Amino acid sequence: MSDKTVVLTGITTTGTPHLGNYVGAIRPSIEASLNTEVQSYYFLADYHALVKCHDPERVHQSSVENAATWLALGLDTDNAIFYRQSDIPEIMELNWILSCMTAKGLMNRSHAYKASVAENTESGEQDPDKGINMGLFTYPTLMAADILMFNAHKVPVGKDQTQHLEMTRVIAQRFNHHFGEYFIIPEIVLGEESAILPGLDGRKMSKSYNNTIPLFLPEKKFRKLIMKIKTNSLEPGVPKDPEGCTLFAIYNSLATREEVAVLRNCYAEGIAWGEMKQFLFEYLNNIFSGPRENYNALLENPTEIETILLRGAERARDYASPFMQRLRVATGIRPLV
Repeated sequence: MSDKTVVLTGITTTGTPHLGNYVGAIRPSIEASLNTEVQSYYFLADYHALVKCHDPERVHQSSVENAATWLALGLDTDNAIFYRQSDIPEIMELNWILSCMTAKGLMNRSHAYKASVAENTESGEQDPDKGINMGLFTYPTLMAADILMFNAHKVPVGKDQTQHLEMTRVIAQRFNHHFGEYFIIPEIVLGEESAILPGLDGRKMSKSYNNTIPLFLPEKKFRKLIMKIKTNSLEPGVPKDPEGCTLFAIYNSLATREEVAVLRNCYAEGIAWGEMKQFLFEYLNNIFSGPRENYNALLENPTEIETILLRGAERARDYASPFMQRLRVATGIRPLV
């Protein structure tokens, strides 16, 4: 591996990418992929998807849609390494080794696991672990393997993932203490809070709330969805407060400061909600119409997506395979003579 800073980002494969994903993760990651002074890794976390999703068609289709989305929006796969988690067998092997170095008590403290136990307890279940699979319980070790396999220096995450990164750091330090300095201790890079977008109903845009705005809906359906965004009942001509307004928040996340200043003035002058929704639709459609064409073309030619992913996996394994061999030797898994 070169002396470049290594940055790694995982992409969940349990749903269709939406506007909140674009603002919070996709757009900044794609911009970062163009930086030739950094070695970026982007992977489809398809094994992680199995923790909660047991619908094979959904997992598969989400992998296709997510890969096509990132490619259509301009991910630089010549510079960045773009691959599917399941195409790197060394990750799962490392996952086992790290599991053998991870205290169960550390996993007991995982927020996701504790939340599931609490839900069972509050509902009166006699078994606090009812419905909890080992994938959920050991999720942090697989995440650690994803990160440590490529010795990532920096891992951009949201606040909900910081505990997992802290666990990765603990696991890496424990391994290094026992076997030598093999792993870089990754740095947590927190995303911007402003990147959290409200959805159609004003709550955080999330698949769990069914309030998302998918990026590449056909134009008519896209406009129809924008028109459904919840607003208050203020009449046209009545001054409106942009703060707390979903329409304004979405525009603010994408527009320049100058553009936002102009829109604030329109709110002060009492812009009609119908006019504002049409304006937002046209603004968003102008951004995504070109990528939408690229996206649809990729969906019609999945072989192209597969070729890119396999090429990325080959590049990733150029590092992972020899590094895994070193880790085997370090832990005593080596030839007898």
